[in-house]
Amino acid sequence: MKKKSGSAAISVFVLSLTLIFLTATIFREKGVKSFQENRALAEMPELSFQSLADGSYFKELGMYFTDHFAGRSYWISAKGAIEADIGESIVNEVYISDDMLLDTEKNEIESEEEIAEIFNEFSEAYDGTVYIAAIPSSSGVYSDKLPEYLQTYTEKEQIDSLYSYLDSDIRKIDAYNILKMLNDNYIYYRSDSRWTSYGAYCVYRTVIQKLGFIPTAYDKYTIEHVSGEFRGNLYNKSQYSKNKADMLDIYTYADGAQVVSCTGYNNDGSSFEKSLYDRSYIDSNDMYRLYLGEDAPLIKLKTSVNNDRKLLVIKDDYANCFIPFLIQHYSEIAIVSPEQLDEGLSTLIDRNDYEQTLLLFGKNGFPEAEKLNAINK
Repeated sequence: MKKKSGSAAISVFVLSLTLIFLTATIFREKGVKSFQENRALAEMPELSFQSLADGSYFKELGMYFTDHFAGRSYWISAKGAIEADIGESIVNEVYISDDMLLDTEKNEIESEEEIAEIFNEFSEAYDGTVYIAAIPSSSGVYSDKLPEYLQTYTEKEQIDSLYSYLDSDIRKIDAYNILKMLNDNYIYYRSDSRWTSYGAYCVYRTVIQKLGFIPTAYDKYTIEHVSGEFRGNLYNKSQYSKNKADMLDIYTYADGAQVVSCTGYNNDGSSFEKSLYDRSYIDSNDMYRLYLGEDAPLIKLKTSVNNDRKLLVIKDDYANCFIPFLIQHYSEIAIVSPEQLDEGLSTLIDRNDYEQTLLLFGKNGFPEAEKLNAINK
């Protein structure tokens, strides 16, 4: 009898708790972005005959309630901590190793051949020389930390496949082997899939030689540790915080070239002031935006270098902490983010004003082909 009473009490407690959280979820104020996860939250789907017929309405409704569930971030954090403590190494597609987090989500390049064709088309219509550096994520360089069953079709194989489809006129730069060789160093964040500024510097040394310059020696730079509390995109996914937080650095060459102006451009051609480093993001949940600030369709950097050399960089956010190393070599650098282009590239600049173009993307950062193709319009 006591056993039945105890079971009933537990059932009532669980039901009551569920109703409390369900009620809180329904009536709480809904946000549009998760501060902790640093991503947009699902919107309430529109009801239609089509969405009911194909089942998409209920799928999107489920995502909406999941995203807006009361106390969601605390549940995710608790779930991650508990699973890690009991030996479950993967939390929300993030692998928890002893010293870093690694992404296990299958982020295969949408279509290596299709992406390559877009770059080939760009190169064929361009008067200058095109260079490409596809940058592996931390999961690609530290794949040996992952369980063996997750080490299929490696990032190196994907990058090699992409390069094999590119025309011979495009100069391919092997960033993977540079980073793999240096993987005992702090070249990737512990809580983010992207490289550190030092990782970017290591690849810069090779890239800038391919572009025809002598790299700036490492000891020329003064390194400012701007923050030691950075937690990146893999922390956002897993909410796992037991690993040591990361360092964000600024490299300054006091006796070298300086930025004279940094101007952002909207799709309508209107301009606004930007900076190479935006320190306001240090106090935000998106601290990596320290590098170049918020994305813009086009950013133009003018430097004190007096050589009339101009470089076009087409990139994703892997390039943001890489760009500062380039200012020692060019009088002007145009930086294009295809994801931000509403119209074609030609509405903002003439590519042939730039004698060299560097395509620099993280392996997981290539936009969908439809967006990337804006560089050819």
